[in-house]
Amino acid sequence: MAKQATAVKRQRRERGSINPNDIIEGAFQLAEQIGIDNLSMPLLGKHLGVGVTSIYWYFRKKDDLLNAMTDRALRQFAVATPYVEANDWRATLGEHARGMRKAFLSNPILSDLVLIRSALSPRAAQLGVQEVELAVENLVAAGLTAEQAFDAYSAVSLHVRGSVVLQRLYEKNRAGGGGPGDFEETMVYDAEAAPLLAKVTREGHRIGAADDTNFEYGLNCILDNIDRQIADGKKGARSRKG
Repeated sequence: MAKQATAVKRQRRERGSINPNDIIEGAFQLAEQIGIDNLSMPLLGKHLGVGVTSIYWYFRKKDDLLNAMTDRALRQFAVATPYVEANDWRATLGEHARGMRKAFLSNPILSDLVLIRSALSPRAAQLGVQEVELAVENLVAAGLTAEQAFDAYSAVSLHVRGSVVLQRLYEKNRAGGGGPGDFEETMVYDAEAAPLLAKVTREGHRIGAADDTNFEYGLNCILDNIDRQIADGKKGARSRKG
């Protein structure tokens, strides 16, 4: 069953005793209980033990509060995500992708705020631009053209985000009604009609699942393609010199 949107009522605070940091912290606590979708100003006021007008004094609408929560979550996310380095691009880009995925999967609230809600404040958006610029710059230093580096990082980012969102939707579907979390769970592979599919699924493979095996396979395909592009670029440079 889905979590019901209720909040544990606390002892009421004195007027003027709440500040923006308290509100944001309380919003994270409440979101852990009821989810981002069910978070509301009245429920947050009840959770914090203040009147809802005390919250509106700092955050005029829910989107303002969610933006502040996103800014805070992204600061923690940036610390948990390793940077891409030119001199060891494959290992560091791979760890960057795995670090992003791990950070999102370990924090459903971060996933809902950044990936599913898909809204960033100007400050958070600018921080994101700077981080992507640094990654692309280091991939260019590793041997890609600017266009190739941009497309490579975009592919990695899309792969990570797609994997995380699929997993998050799987969890929400499960929590919402207890039915299948993804389409693959509804499929039955008959050994006579689909012998190859029956064989590989018995070995633990899953079509379209956001699991570690599929994630690593897709990531390595992207990294292998980058490797080929760098090698081709070096060959082209040598032939031009010759």
